[in-house]
Amino acid sequence: MQLSLHPQMAFKRIKRSENYSEWYNNLVKDADLAEHSAVKGCMVIKPYGYAIWEKMQAILDKKFKDTGHSNAYFPLFVPKSLFEKEEKNAEGFAKECAVVTHYRLTNDPNKPGSLMADPNSKLEEELVVRPTSEAIIWNTYKNWINSYRDLPLLINQWANVVRWEMRTRLFLRTAEFLWQEGHTAHATKEEAWEETNQMLAVYADFAETYMAVPVIQGTKTPSERFAGADETLCIEGMMQDGKALQMGTSHFLGQNFAKAFDVKFQSKEGKLEHVWATSWGVSTRLMGALIMSHSDDEGLVLPPALAPIHLVIVPIYKSEDDLAAIHEKIKPLMDELKKQDITVKFDDRDSYKPGYKFAEWELKGVPLRLAIGPRDLANDTAEMARRDTKEKETVAMSELATVIPGKLDEIQKALFDKAAKMRDDNSYHVKTWDEFVDVVENKNGFAWAHWDGTDETEEKIKKMTKATIRCIPLDQTKETGTCVLTGKPSAGRVLFAKAY
Repeated sequence: MQLSLHPQMAFKRIKRSENYSEWYNNLVKDADLAEHSAVKGCMVIKPYGYAIWEKMQAILDKKFKDTGHSNAYFPLFVPKSLFEKEEKNAEGFAKECAVVTHYRLTNDPNKPGSLMADPNSKLEEELVVRPTSEAIIWNTYKNWINSYRDLPLLINQWANVVRWEMRTRLFLRTAEFLWQEGHTAHATKEEAWEETNQMLAVYADFAETYMAVPVIQGTKTPSERFAGADETLCIEGMMQDGKALQMGTSHFLGQNFAKAFDVKFQSKEGKLEHVWATSWGVSTRLMGALIMSHSDDEGLVLPPALAPIHLVIVPIYKSEDDLAAIHEKIKPLMDELKKQDITVKFDDRDSYKPGYKFAEWELKGVPLRLAIGPRDLANDTAEMARRDTKEKETVAMSELATVIPGKLDEIQKALFDKAAKMRDDNSYHVKTWDEFVDVVENKNGFAWAHWDGTDETEEKIKKMTKATIRCIPLDQTKETGTCVLTGKPSAGRVLFAKAY
């Protein structure tokens, strides 16, 4: 059912408690965030969804530049010979790669009106459509780095990548998605490791301060590590269904790519050495995290820090004179809020009734709503409603310019606190295998459990329960214990959960 006919009616048929997956899919489409495209596995991000992504980009881009990074752009295509140079990276992404073999189409002699790849246009070397850009970037860095004076090299790229996924879900997993990828080169191992941790902290701050999503910072196990990295750090958030979502990663690449592409520099001592590297990235998957962390059965719930519209004003009127009087009264407030970087929408559409508008903006997650009618004008007040709690209150017109900014700050904090409580209430320290199974299969939460540190046990638990080790927390408390499955010694608990 189209939003233009009945906002949120189609969406309200499915509640989170009934079918979380379908609830999510419906919400993405009904709130006008994104839709499936004619290209299987790919999505169209619609203007309202892209407006949220743009706010994410702007905030992160400033954070990157504040930490000394510059933006650049590298080709979408990677010659296969370059892609193969770092063997672990190539092997890790091989099954997801799209490959360009021809550069021209021609008429198909067997199917009039159809086109085919021109046999005479076969490329001398096949091109991989980037699933990640390490190969093309490190081949370029070889020409940029000669001396210690060229280091550190701190580059970020905003781009699209392609990973040929068989099962897709809007924002969470699509064949093509948008992201940023940082790629840095350093003179020492210590500098590169510091960069890896610094960028993870940037991601964690963004998630918690702007997205209002509490995250756990940790290290991936060797089996979950980025292909070609020595260490992978991550931030993990809990969605409302108790599943984990990896929201960002920062990789310590050691000298693997530098050696594969022979990127060396002359040190201050005159020695020729390979550089040390990092890479780090977040993607439009953050949109999925934002939706699943806060939204409810009525629609989106957006934290003010990322909402394209902070406040919608719905005039309630019977005549054009009423509307003109409301607009004249409210315009100074809109001008004042604009000075405070608060985005206001005055919804004076005459083709929809106020109830329709309330439902539409509620569906789209606008944090605050003002309703103003002739009676409010007479009383010099307005009715203000919060999206997150549905609470309503009457506020004097003279106080709105002060109350609204404070209320937005209140909503931002309340969303984080609610998400943190939800995570804490659904996190369990387990000792036995039965307790572990109960948490991941029945309680749908995070299981903090001892693990013996072996790939074999990790894989066995995954096959038995579909739960994976999301991370070994950076602030892990060292405590002796026994593995939840094997009973072998363990030095501390790790985070297990089912995940997206």
